Amino acid sequence: MTTKPSVLFVCVHNAGRSQMAQGFLTHLAGDAIEVRSAGSAPGNALNPAAVEAMAELGIDITTQAPKILTPDAVETSSVVITMGCGDACPYFPGVDYRDWQLDDPAGKGMESVRPIRDEIKKRIQDLITELLPAHT
Repeated sequence: MTTKPSVLFVCVHNAGRSQMAQGFLTHLAGDAIEVRSAGSAPGNALNPAAVEAMAELGIDITTQAPKILTPDAVETSSVVITMGCGDACPYFPGVDYRDWQLDDPAGKGMESVRPIRDEIKKRIQDLITELLPAHT
């Protein structure tokens, strides 16, 4: 690839799963991949359990905030990874769409959020290997 890959993570509230995914990809890939996240119905704030779960691994996502999903964000992404947003994500030809089936951490305690976080980290590591084969 001659251009920098761009990944957009989308979930309903853009407060938990997509924010953790954005945090992991930014932390692990640095500026080698453009990373964004959005929600089809964004919440008012980040999920505190998601923030705490990421902080346990030394990743601070408190500067992130829920954002509304826009067609432009989708259209300008190399890969769009949805996490339970259903048909709310606009479709554009040529964009690589993937759906990650992950439990929603909303309203769950840390014991339930940690496995979701850990699964997201594994998938992010696989994504980096795919998008940046020389990076690994």
